[in-house]
Amino acid sequence: MADTLRITLELELADNPPLYQDLARFPKGPRRVNRLRTLAHAGLVFQSAPQTVPIERAVSPRPEQDATLQAASLELFGPSLGS
Repeated sequence: MADTLRITLELELADNPPLYQDLARFPKGPRRVNRLRTLAHAGLVFQSAPQTVPIERAVSPRPEQDATLQAASLELFGPSLGS
């Protein structure tokens, strides 16, 4: 598949203890990969959510998100192909 992205991730407990502990509770393989995919997708959705801070309190306005990048992120972190 030409549209496949493979990532090798090395994470030590000292790097990010909460993330390490969350991922370590799953055995190696698809379940751990799916959990990481879910966490990454949730992070992207959270980052692209509109600000809830009143405009007068915001330090700077948030630039518009690029629709192409949003679509690519949703496709990349969507449901597992193996499910």
